[in-house]
Amino acid sequence: MAKLNDPIQLAVIGAAHGTRGEVRVKTFTGDPNALADYGPLYDVTGRAFEVLDIRPAKNVVVVRFRGVNDRNMAEALNGTTLFIDRSQLPQDLDEDEYYHSDLIGLEAIDAEGNRHGKVSAMFDFGGGDLLELTIPGKRPMLIPFTMRAVPHVDLKAGHIIIDPAAAGLVPDENEDEERRRQLGGEDGGKKQS
Repeated sequence: MAKLNDPIQLAVIGAAHGTRGEVRVKTFTGDPNALADYGPLYDVTGRAFEVLDIRPAKNVVVVRFRGVNDRNMAEALNGTTLFIDRSQLPQDLDEDEYYHSDLIGLEAIDAEGNRHGKVSAMFDFGGGDLLELTIPGKRPMLIPFTMRAVPHVDLKAGHIIIDPAAAGLVPDENEDEERRRQLGGEDGGKKQS
């Protein structure tokens, strides 16, 4: 059993698939089929999982792990999270590429230095990556992780620079004016008495 120094979650095992021990796996890798390229995967107890076969299936991959030979064994793995050690990840990323785990905890500030919270999570619900920003005592907010909304990431300084209007945190003046026109004039369509 391996103890990971800096665990990074790569996948979570879902339901069994078929009768030969295959499982459906949701990956958090750029290329879901590359899951096996990282070497052995580990669960929270340190148990190793070696990928023997992997193939795409809709929005998951179907995986056969060494030692998982029937449906009962596969069903027992449902919900198991799989990790690798940070040292197993490639370190030669492009300038605008980041590991999700590197963004968690960064302070979100705008160009004027105003604080908008800390990055607490990343999500992708199908429309692109979203950053969750949290401020103690307030509800979390989601902003798009795009060049327009987040024009600069500085891992060394521990912050991201955001454009609050592009991130949807403040009303856009042009949108407000257009909305008033749609509602019937400057007063929003309300009759004055």
